[in-house]
Amino acid sequence: MSERGLEKRHFGHRARLALSPAEVLKTDDQAHAARTMWNCLHAWWQMMPKDKRTLANADAAIRQARMDIDFLAVLPAQAAQAVLKTYFQAWKNCWDGRADAPNFKGRLRSVMSVDVPQGRDLNIVRVHRRWGMASIPKVGRVRFRWTKDLPVGKHAGAENRITGARLVKDALGWHITFRVQTLETKPEPHTGPEVGIDVGINVPIALSDGETYKHGEWLTAKEKARLLHLEQCAAQRKQHRRPGERTSRRLHRTYDQIAGLRAKAKRRALDWQHRTTTAIARQYGTVVVEALAITNMVKSARGTVEEPGKNVAQKSGLNRSISGEAWGRTVTMLAYKTARHGGTLHKVPAPNTSRRCSTCGFIVPGSRESQAVFVCKNPDCGWSGNADHNAARNILHLYRTGLALVPAAGRAVVRRAKRVKPAAAR
Repeated sequence: MSERGLEKRHFGHRARLALSPAEVLKTDDQAHAARTMWNCLHAWWQMMPKDKRTLANADAAIRQARMDIDFLAVLPAQAAQAVLKTYFQAWKNCWDGRADAPNFKGRLRSVMSVDVPQGRDLNIVRVHRRWGMASIPKVGRVRFRWTKDLPVGKHAGAENRITGARLVKDALGWHITFRVQTLETKPEPHTGPEVGIDVGINVPIALSDGETYKHGEWLTAKEKARLLHLEQCAAQRKQHRRPGERTSRRLHRTYDQIAGLRAKAKRRALDWQHRTTTAIARQYGTVVVEALAITNMVKSARGTVEEPGKNVAQKSGLNRSISGEAWGRTVTMLAYKTARHGGTLHKVPAPNTSRRCSTCGFIVPGSRESQAVFVCKNPDCGWSGNADHNAARNILHLYRTGLALVPAAGRAVVRRAKRVKPAAAR
């Protein structure tokens, strides 16, 4: 096959680590040291004159800090260099308008992570069908769940190899994410049909051809009862704690159990989203979605003291439901998966897609009789059907009439317009 039909692709593969208690302590120490290194770099950046904020000066500063502060020495040198590069990249993203300015990382609100920049340091081997082993600097040989074939040993080469990894800790424990570079065949243009997608709460995904994708509860009835019991125990123990008193280990343990159940629910939701979006990307060549302003949709209705909001509790429950469905994450998955299969994803304006009749095109008040039923009140039409199906048909019609916004295939987020660099950062 000619090189013209091949392309390099980078993706990440996440696997759960099986660490001993001693290895967990070592990895935790490295993650805390990496966070401290970030905060030291941020303090150095703020104190240094503008003409001294260079990569070479920052590298010299972190080398000196590793010699002066024993706690930072537990972080491998290459991981410290990765923190430095990530910090400078954060400022570049800020200057280009892609993100906000970097700030200090708090102990409780930041994700614990450690970089392993060099793939050759991992020395990955497959032990048997379910487990593999990798070398983590200053931790040792650790086991991880082997759930996907990785380019190691004779399967690795210049084009198919592991370029690095990152250790990430969540409520379910430590995980390792491998950065994999592979050479794949460029996808042919997808010749499948066009489809419009309407996202919702009662019906998570409704397609314009009448198909729907639904899911059940992410936690079983027993798990829900367990979560409620733990939340009540945590609230009761917190209520009896005196002001200024340190949180007990028992309460910390309860918080960890609550976080574990919520993480289990999120993992099941991610699995459903991956399977659903993969099926859509394989079947359809053009996918059309609404350009929803989700951040504005989940704003609180509490209001102010002078002008208090109405139906605050109901709006709060709606906001939780919208956040639980993670519509933005669904669109992100569809964006890169349609591009991977040779298709395209487009966005259209969202207003009135659920109020307009997909047959006659008129908006008549009262046509949407309920959440699931749409009956057009136009005397010349009278079409009736599922409301979500009607909205999906309107979304597809907007694309066919040329009202699509920026094509989103191949990237998950549309970049903001470039801004002028802040005077303090130039």
